Amino acid sequence: MIVSRGRGYVFVHIPKTGGTALTLALEARAMKDDILIGDTPKARARRGRLKDLPAKGRLWKHSTLADLDGVLGAEELDRMFLVTLIRNPWDRMVSYYHWLRGQDFDHPAVTLAKAMGFSDFLAHPHTAAAFAAWPYPAYLRDVQGRERPALYARLERLEEDLVPFETHLGFRLTPLAPANASKRARDWRGYYSDADAQRLATICAADIARFGYGFDPDPV
Repeated sequence: MIVSRGRGYVFVHIPKTGGTALTLALEARAMKDDILIGDTPKARARRGRLKDLPAKGRLWKHSTLADLDGVLGAEELDRMFLVTLIRNPWDRMVSYYHWLRGQDFDHPAVTLAKAMGFSDFLAHPHTAAAFAAWPYPAYLRDVQGRERPALYARLERLEEDLVPFETHLGFRLTPLAPANASKRARDWRGYYSDADAQRLATICAADIARFGYGFDPDPV
């Protein structure tokens, strides 16, 4: 997450959507008072500043707008350009699974991914509950539970979708340099049986319908 009062924006980093690449591009032009929250080099260097922030929620890489309550008031939030990245849910699930298999921290999802093949992991109730509980707009809800107007930029169409944000900033961000790529086949369709594809469609139905995704490499 990045909060830039100087440039008037908040970047909300939804997990496994390619957000690290955008974070690094924004950090390259960071202002001295920007609040950088995460594990990138500049964010780590500024981590000590976070302890004095009066946030009501947890300040971490994937904080939501609601977590920022106390750091930004409602009126200040009204003036901010809110931006986040989203990704084809079928692709995102494959990325999430492979990322988990490379982790060593204690978490139920890590344990499941390391113990199960992709199909069984997808079918597990824990996986379904985690994704169903956090559709993309949930990260853009404020402390009152209201979804704030925001730019949802598709990972598959960044050069097109980020134009309004680049216009706001006054400089280009794209093309973004890749970051945190996992070792997996780029075409996610090979990971899914017909039943698996339908299961994911059910779990992420709201995001698929709202953002026009389908079981293919590009948004509809």
